[in-house]
Amino acid sequence: MMDEKNHLRDKLQLKERVAEDQYFAERDREALAKLKHAQEAEHEHSIRGLARGRCPHCGQRLHQQPIHDAMIEACPSCQGTWLTKAQWETVSYPSGDTWIRKFLEGLTRLMQLPHS
Repeated sequence: MMDEKNHLRDKLQLKERVAEDQYFAERDREALAKLKHAQEAEHEHSIRGLARGRCPHCGQRLHQQPIHDAMIEACPSCQGTWLTKAQWETVSYPSGDTWIRKFLEGLTRLMQLPHS
């Protein structure tokens, strides 16, 4: 009878240890997942910070330059020009109906087409 009680007690202790191990393993998995997510967010934030103000084509630092009452970003290396939508509208619609205005209006329409 005593042997049976010891055997039952050992089984209960084993079950408790298994449940405890499972609890701590799950807690560790959750903590590691949170840590990984935080590291990924920090990495993305630092990459965005490094890329901000740089030419998407060649990576050189962009410089602001005025054109038609707007400040645009231009690359001194590859001569690329980068504009926001508001800057594009300011630059592309100067007064007068010239061939360049028609050309820029056409480009504006192309930019507004849905991308697939």
